[in-house]
Amino acid sequence: MRPATAVIDPAAIRHNLSEAKRRAAGARVVAVVKANGYGHSAARLLPALRAADMLGVACIEEALALREAGAVQRILLMEGVFEPDELPVCARLGFEVAVHEPGQVRMLEQARLERPLIAWLKLDTGMNRLGFRPEAGLEAYRQLKGCPAVAEIRLMSHFASADEPEDPGTREQIRRFAATGEDLGVQRSFCNSAGLLAWPQAHAEWVRPGVMLYGISPLAGRTGPDEELRPAMTLRTGLIAVKEVRHGERVGYGGTWQATADTRIGIAAMGYGDGYPRHAPTGTPVLVNGRPAALAGRVSMDMLAIDLGSQPEAKVGDPVVLWGDGLPAETVAARAGTIAYELLCGVTGRVHVELQGVE
Repeated sequence: MRPATAVIDPAAIRHNLSEAKRRAAGARVVAVVKANGYGHSAARLLPALRAADMLGVACIEEALALREAGAVQRILLMEGVFEPDELPVCARLGFEVAVHEPGQVRMLEQARLERPLIAWLKLDTGMNRLGFRPEAGLEAYRQLKGCPAVAEIRLMSHFASADEPEDPGTREQIRRFAATGEDLGVQRSFCNSAGLLAWPQAHAEWVRPGVMLYGISPLAGRTGPDEELRPAMTLRTGLIAVKEVRHGERVGYGGTWQATADTRIGIAAMGYGDGYPRHAPTGTPVLVNGRPAALAGRVSMDMLAIDLGSQPEAKVGDPVVLWGDGLPAETVAARAGTIAYELLCGVTGRVHVELQGVE
């Protein structure tokens, strides 16, 4: 088989979840597994996530796939429902729903369900994406309070800049959230991974770690190991060709890399068709045989070129790590002008997935 493989380590997921629970200091944990577990094959990670109090997804399609795969926890739909006929399914299968706009309130007011739902009323405290402004949120709370389809109301919000601890907007968001919910006596949730790591004063009753579960730090200039997290994905492949390149010759589309001396170039089976970022520039780090090397020229759909000048013994079949074990995804993302979230979520279906330690 083509050697492009994403090796997923369930033990790392368990460790990172344990670390999230430790940092949460008594708050309950919604393990966020949207976007197929940030590209980590969410359904296959369910055994590693048993200690989570709840699972968090974007939409009902993701929740249904997890329930079919054997998920036993309650599942939070963090974008809520899109159509009224989703609500009976949520009631039957133990899904809880975010409520972030007036149409979703009306759906619940009109619903006739076999059992009432838990609704997470979302307040917009400064993200300006989803949610009610605090003053409108109080009116939505009163509407939901009188709704037979709602068993319990919880409050949630979302940080805009929790990954930047010096940003004053985060403190203002915390203040607004506290001011809105302080007299309601309901359970609350604010913290994503960045909030959990950097803003302990905002942990409230529930936290919603996402990227940290996969061993990635959301904080600028830091990596997962800096936060005592273990990377859960190693994206690896192998050399499928080794080329002798003469001084002055160019490599790849557009010839953007030029040899400054006679050297060797390795061609690895990995490209943007696999989810590796096409915009990763020359010099982006990789590991060949566990040792540092770097991209040479443009990434192709199926292949990329690696400068082997420092590894004259490298040969066809030798292992290449694109990120993961020994090479943090955060480091690669920074060189490619993106974030580790995008790298993880972008791995495509033609990359083989292998669970480490699972036959």
